[in-house]
This record gives sequence, structure tokens and C-alpha cells, in this order.
Amino acid sequence: MDLIWLEDFLAIAEEGGFSRAAERRHVTQPALSRRIRALEEWLGTPLFERSTHTLTLTPAGETFRPVVEDLLRRVLVGREEALEVARLKAETIHFAATHALSQTFFPDWIRKAESASAGAAIQLVAANFAACEKLLLDAQSHFLLAHHHPSLVSRLDTDRFQRIELDTDVLVPVSAPGAKPGVGRRGRSQAEPRYALPGSVDAPLPFLAYHPGSGVGRIVGAFLAARESSCWLDPKFSAPMMLLTDMARQGHGITWAPQSLVRDDLASGRLLRAGAADWNIDISVCLFRSRARMTHAAETFWSAVQKRKLGKKSPATSSRSR
Repeated sequence: MDLIWLEDFLAIAEEGGFSRAAERRHVTQPALSRRIRALEEWLGTPLFERSTHTLTLTPAGETFRPVVEDLLRRVLVGREEALEVARLKAETIHFAATHALSQTFFPDWIRKAESASAGAAIQLVAANFAACEKLLLDAQSHFLLAHHHPSLVSRLDTDRFQRIELDTDVLVPVSAPGAKPGVGRRGRSQAEPRYALPGSVDAPLPFLAYHPGSGVGRIVGAFLAARESSCWLDPKFSAPMMLLTDMARQGHGITWAPQSLVRDDLASGRLLRAGAADWNIDISVCLFRSRARMTHAAETFWSAVQKRKLGKKSPATSSRSR
């Protein structure tokens, strides 16, 4: 059994077909098919359902997939450790962070946590949540920095991964001010959002939605799907968070943005809240890692972050006990 077969298997499962997987693996489709057949013969069972138009995993393939992901991750981690012991690789801690957090949260946080890195080099890759998630699954990154909510659907199950909550935030629906100010309770002129929830079936609100790979987009989608009261949104644009917020400033529609990101806009009136408090979504900023053993530098960093987090909690805990 060859490790290449396992990489081929994951490529097909992720791409949803042999042709796209063959392009990704830089081999011909017949060669890829032969290798998968060899893997299935070694296992003694088919991994893909080939009787339908859409290629899907068999139940055996579904069971085998997380095993393969874990095995390849362990092999890569083992290689890192071997290089580390042999002093063939400089100490580097690899981070993957979502686009927004890489700009708004990571710089100040990593500066404050500099002592935890113990002189190791820091490497950061910024991407959407789906891409960052894959980097962590494939052991191409030690840590993932991302927004989290209990409703977030991801492959980072607690059996294989763990997380530390670093901070909290709130997703708030925002819109540019309307062309004409409204009137407040005391008769004073008061700015009103150009688009306000919930909208109506006859006049749905232009919705600035997140890219499908966005973690915040998944959180917002789950929140809207679970609400008892409906809202009417018409998706007009799909993009990363920073661009969506800029589009909202320009009056192109409504979007949900972290309060930490739009605090100055809300204070200056460039953006207004587009709904009452029950449209807010409480979220957290979390650092994720695999439960598998990492390099010495990464493990040292994780332990330091844990201790710092516990240290922040202790004053409040002690004051409550008194």
C-alpha cells in the first residue's frame, strides 16, 4: 500500500470526480483510476459508488476518509518532528487565519503573545474559513484562528481537534444611512438605516452575503435558518468580509459584520444598525489545533496561550468567591 494512493483517494473525495482530481494530482485519469483500484483491492472493498452519475463515497469510503486524513496528518507531523530532532528545519510556528482576523485581530494578538513563541519564527497564511480548515486538517498549519459559534458546521470535531476562546464579538446587521433622516422620539432629526430588517415579501432587502467558504457566512446562514420570525433578503453580492463592509458603507445593501470591525463606523454614523438587538449574533474568536502531538515550538506556544487565558480568568473568579 502506497501513501500516494491515500492522497489520491482524498483528492477524488474532495474534488467530487476523477477528472478534476487527476488534474490536481498531475496524472492521467486512467493512471489515477488504476491506483484507486489498487487501493480498493488492498482494502478488499469499493470506496466510491460508480453506478450513479454523481461520484460519491460508499459507506466504507465515508468511514475510511477520516482515518486517511488522520494518518496523513500523523505522517506529516512525524516528518516535522524527525527534521526538528535532526536540526534540519528551523523552528517555525504555522498559523492559518481567516482574512478578516488576519488583519484586525492577529497582529496585535501575536505581538502580545510574542513571549509564548520562544524565539520561533511565525508564518501566517490568510484565506477563507474552508481553506484554513483544510490547512489544519492536512497538517499544513499548526493553528487556525477563526470566528466560532455553536451552529458553525465544520470538520474540526472535538474528538480530533480542540480550541481556546481568545475573545468574544458580536455580528451586527449594518446598513448605510438613508437619504432622508427620520424623526426620533423627541421630535429631533435622527438618521435611519437605508435598509432595515426584516424587510418585506414585496420589498426584500439587498443582502451582501458572504462567500460560500466563509465561516462567518455559515454562522449567519444558520442563524437566519433557525429564527422563528422571518426576514426577506435578496442576495445581491457575495464576497469576503472586508469588501462586504465597504459595500455596505457605500449603500449597496445590508450585511452582518463583527462589531469590533465597524465600531468606528457606527460611532461616526457611516453605518447604522439595521435591526434590533435580537438580530445580533454572539460569536467568539478561537484558536484551533489538532489533538495530535505537534512540534516542540507549537506545543510550547499552545501551553503558554492556555496559561495566559487561565490567568485572565483568575481575578474574576477570585472576586466572585469573595
